[in-house]
Amino acid sequence: MKIRSCILWASTALCTLPAHAQDNSGESVFLDQIVVTANRSEGSLGTVAQSVEIISEEQIEETKILATDTSDLVSRLVPGYAPSNQTISGASESFRGRSVLIMVDGVPRNTPLRNNSRILSLINMENIARIEVVNGASSLYGAGATGGTINIITKRGVEDGINVTATVGATAFTANLPESIAPNANVSVEGRNGKFDYFFSLSGDFSRRTYDGAGNELASDGMLGQGGADRISEGEAFGVIGYETDAKRFEISADLSYARQDPDWYTDYSTGTSVPDYSNPYDGEPLEENSQYFTARYTDADFSLGSLEVKAFYNHIEKQSLMTELSSVNTFVYTSDNQTVLYGDRAGLNASVNSALDFLTEGSNVTWGVDYTFDRTTQETIGGADVIAPMTQNQIAGFAQAEIPIVDRFRMQAGARFDQFFLSVDDFTRPESQTNLLSSLGLPVATIGAVDVTGGDFSYNQWTFNIGGVFDVTEEMQAYGNFSQGYALADVGAFTRRAGANTTAELCSISGIAGVCTGSGTTSFSDISPEPQLVNTYEIGLRGDWDMFRANLSAYFSTSDKGTTFDISSNSVSQQKERLWGVEFNGEAHVLDWMTVGSVLAYSEGQYDTDDDGEFDSYLPNNRIPTTFKGLLYSTMNFEHDITARAEVEFFSGRSRDIDNKIDGAVLLNAAVAKTFENNGKLSLGVRNILDTDYINPTATATRGISVAGLGRTIALSYQVKF
Repeated sequence: MKIRSCILWASTALCTLPAHAQDNSGESVFLDQIVVTANRSEGSLGTVAQSVEIISEEQIEETKILATDTSDLVSRLVPGYAPSNQTISGASESFRGRSVLIMVDGVPRNTPLRNNSRILSLINMENIARIEVVNGASSLYGAGATGGTINIITKRGVEDGINVTATVGATAFTANLPESIAPNANVSVEGRNGKFDYFFSLSGDFSRRTYDGAGNELASDGMLGQGGADRISEGEAFGVIGYETDAKRFEISADLSYARQDPDWYTDYSTGTSVPDYSNPYDGEPLEENSQYFTARYTDADFSLGSLEVKAFYNHIEKQSLMTELSSVNTFVYTSDNQTVLYGDRAGLNASVNSALDFLTEGSNVTWGVDYTFDRTTQETIGGADVIAPMTQNQIAGFAQAEIPIVDRFRMQAGARFDQFFLSVDDFTRPESQTNLLSSLGLPVATIGAVDVTGGDFSYNQWTFNIGGVFDVTEEMQAYGNFSQGYALADVGAFTRRAGANTTAELCSISGIAGVCTGSGTTSFSDISPEPQLVNTYEIGLRGDWDMFRANLSAYFSTSDKGTTFDISSNSVSQQKERLWGVEFNGEAHVLDWMTVGSVLAYSEGQYDTDDDGEFDSYLPNNRIPTTFKGLLYSTMNFEHDITARAEVEFFSGRSRDIDNKIDGAVLLNAAVAKTFENNGKLSLGVRNILDTDYINPTATATRGISVAGLGRTIALSYQVKF
């Protein structure tokens, strides 16, 4: 109680400090922000016919003390992104109820043949120059962006000489400071020397015990098989070197990421909210991430056909999950070894050219090119047995995206992409398994026979299109609208992981159930392979910049004939017709010279055809849309003596479409204060969930339908110095 009183007193005292004027030149800069993600070429935001969010380096600096990681930062500042699940996993963190494509410097980090998480949360915020977010379906970068695209743009050396930035900090839960205090550190070196520039960064981040608002310790398995947020050691080494002369630039970058979680206990799901099972010590191997990403990029602004970019990349991914036991939420486990490692190798070559089309109308241009990607994906038990069919895929694509000014106040954009896929699936044996889904047959635990899966070679292709326009209503305001398509490859690996057990009907006909029936013990990938999902998104919006106020309002409607809905009760993926809709708003106003207020608001909902009869008869489950409404209201303030402060009201409604799995809403208060010193030092203090509210995290809970408590009051302290 004393801690709460002190925090509230300090927050109130901040507002009584004398303020100094904020530098507002009155010039409009919002619509002139440079964005590259939306059209695969550099252009201003005001030319883009889609809703786009740009999170600047200044915004990241201002808010990172209140964010647990990059995923958490994006979820708070981007309306369409689901609330953070507050773990290193990205499970159920959907974008407009659909999938999200995550890229770093234009290179995708998703694993298309076996959907896996732990991507966005492991990207170090200290390395980010800005984040570009394109809302809605897009196919310009290939499969995955049916709900939106997030492109992390990393830092480059921009100033002459050697510039070093060092940051040290710690976070802790007030419920138990000694057992939860966790350190973090980052050091970066950047600079320019003639035609060379460089940026290098090394970081370490550690967590210990975590607690909810009631003071209870949270389970390590807070994401129910995906990994919690406690007892984790993270490290990242990132570097980029560039050489630039006249209109040409060449750069190479490397990003080495490592994470390890060592739980003490398994999880007890019988108490209503998942908690550590102190009677059941964890005896598996740790959760582990060991991934490397390499990229080489060449650009030539004076290329004979326009502006050229060529990019080559290689990603090597190793993701070891935690051991899980058969339970009400883990209904399908392997009999002998239930801990697995995902291995993924992805390499690609992209070439694009932005060519002028002034012969059509002045200012017209087209970005066109080709993409090639190679994927090799396997998933094995710790003992080395395959649990999915090893797969290799080659993808070749051609694309073109044109921008054509029709009249002075109206511009059109249109584009098309064609993807050709060649998939090779190896033969494998899905191991003997167990399930507890057959209690209706009097089998509390049933043994499912092993299944031999015959692979083969498959090919398929996909056309996608987009068209839209931007109209300048006034000099300060624009109206935009678009139709865009995106597609997602269904989680092919998940289907083979459950081969012969994707539906109850398969159990007897293919797998066989010990003591009940005998299946064939064989199946073919061609019989179980899911189809890709093609999504159509229709969007209209208004955006504007009136010097002291800027805002963006958009509404969307999204449809697909095939779905990718995971059914918790049957442990399978269904592919029925879907439709989703929503409204999003973000705005910011300089109400005083020293104060800015803003808001991030979103509404989303969706339905699907559960019995495949052509009628939408049910709302999408919570693991697609964990909360109907979400928002953030904030105020930033500048005071004398180089003191800045930020106050936030963060809220979400939860969702009650499924009465048996209702998720309640919550309102959280956050605040931060920073002091900049004359020696280029900066001291920051942030308090998340100031009132220590005891609430249920909607996104984590939606993953398996079991309540997962949200994080309690967290204090973060950091000191940064530049020299």
